[in-house]
Amino acid sequence: MRKSVLLINDLPGYGRAALSLMLPVLSRMGFHVYNLPTALVSNTLDYGKFEILETTDYMKNTLLVWEELGFRFDAVSAGFFVSEGQMALTAGFCKEQKEKSGTKLFVDPIMGDKGKFYHGVTKQSIAGRKQLVAEADYIVPNYTEACFLTGLPYRASGMTKKESDELLAALKHLSKASIAVTSVKVEGQDAVLGYDREADKSFLLPFSPIPAHFFGTGDIFSSVLMGKVLQGLSLQESTQKAMDAVQELIVGSEEIEEKYKGIPVELLFERIDR
Repeated sequence: MRKSVLLINDLPGYGRAALSLMLPVLSRMGFHVYNLPTALVSNTLDYGKFEILETTDYMKNTLLVWEELGFRFDAVSAGFFVSEGQMALTAGFCKEQKEKSGTKLFVDPIMGDKGKFYHGVTKQSIAGRKQLVAEADYIVPNYTEACFLTGLPYRASGMTKKESDELLAALKHLSKASIAVTSVKVEGQDAVLGYDREADKSFLLPFSPIPAHFFGTGDIFSSVLMGKVLQGLSLQESTQKAMDAVQELIVGSEEIEEKYKGIPVELLFERIDR
């Protein structure tokens, strides 16, 4: 029986990221995929100028309708939010879904990268993300977001093994979720740092960085990881699959000139079918 997945994220009108990437990836992986947009965004934020239409009232009314109709989901993915109210609303909805249906919650606490907040995101939003992280079964922050959540210092030069252990310990204190922290550098090695709560096992998966930046690679990573976990793979296996898929996709897209428009995710389909 095909599992049902709800994606709660923003929808850009120009450029591929968030819902416009996650919907086709998870649909291709064989899931029934539904969505609840937190905002309609004129274009991806890398352009520096954008217009955002907040959808909080729509979210509230939609969730009320869905409750009346008895809709249930096997998994929910929570990504970008415009306000604390949206995050509190989502946390409450997911807690209820978990209690009634055993729904798994995947949280990508989207806030920033390279030690800085994204355009339009403020320090005040950290508390709302922590509320979601506390309810999560899986969290997928990047290194910057993990530091924002835990209050630990961001080090552009990377971490020692001891500091990476401290980061994982601090994240485990915030949530009982399994963890995959992307964009870390440990002892000089670029890697994804993880902890599988079910197996009570930490892991470090190294990779070779590619000198190309595409908006939306984190959304693709989160989608593939989520899909593989729901297909029954361990977190470590799912993380490696997601890493391999994104790396192959970036390599195949390096010659694209207008990278802000996003990766042509259709190139990934052969990879995620494996």
